[in-house]
Amino acid sequence: MVALYTARRTDFANLAKRVETDLIEHDALRLLIHSTKKREKDPSHLLGKLKRKALEAIAGGKPFAIARDNLFEKVGDMAGVRLLHIHAEQLARIHPTIVEILRFHKYRLREKPLVYIWDVERQEFLKQLGLKVIVRPNMYTSVHYVIEPVFDRIACEIQVRTLAEELWGEVSHSVNYPEETDSIACKEQLAALARVASGCTRLVDSIFASESEHKAKSTR
Repeated sequence: MVALYTARRTDFANLAKRVETDLIEHDALRLLIHSTKKREKDPSHLLGKLKRKALEAIAGGKPFAIARDNLFEKVGDMAGVRLLHIHAEQLARIHPTIVEILRFHKYRLREKPLVYIWDVERQEFLKQLGLKVIVRPNMYTSVHYVIEPVFDRIACEIQVRTLAEELWGEVSHSVNYPEETDSIACKEQLAALARVASGCTRLVDSIFASESEHKAKSTR
C-alpha cells in the first residue's frame, strides 16, 4: 500500500497545491486567513499510520478494513492544506466561504465537515455553523474537511485552526505523535499548554470584540 501511494505521491502534492491556491486566491477568504501550509504525506508516516490502525483492529477483534483496492478511499489525509487564522469568531465567516469555494471549484465533500474540540463551551457556536462536533479528550482542536476533485478519487484534507491552536498542535505533534510520550510531566504540560492556547484564543476574541464595540460607539 505504501508503494501504491509512493507511485502517486506527486499527484497528491499537486492536489494540495491546487486546493491551497483555490482557497487563498478567493478575495474574501484571503482577508480572514493569516497563513497557510500544504503537504503530501511522507511514506514513512503512512506506513506508521497503517501499522497503528492494524494493531487497533487486532486489539479490538475487528478485521483490518484498509487494502490496496480501497486505500485512497479509506485514507483521506495523504494530501493536506492547513489554514491558520487569528481568532475563533472568524470561523463564522471562514466556514461558509470555504463551502462556497469548494462548490464553485466542484470539489466533493466525502463527509460532513467536522470539528474536533475538547473545550465544550464552544460546542453550541460550532454546531450552529453546521459542523459536526466531536469532543476529544486529547486536547486536539481543529476543523476538518475531506474533499476530492471532480477529476479523480483521491482526497485532500483541509484543516482550519487558530494560531494558538496551531502552537499546541505543533508541540504535541513533535513530542506526542505518532507514539504517545511516556512522560507524565510532559502529558501534564501539554494539557496545560492546551488550556493556555484556549485562553489565548478567547482573549484575542475578546480584544477584537472590544475594538468593534468601541468603533460602534465612536460612530454614534
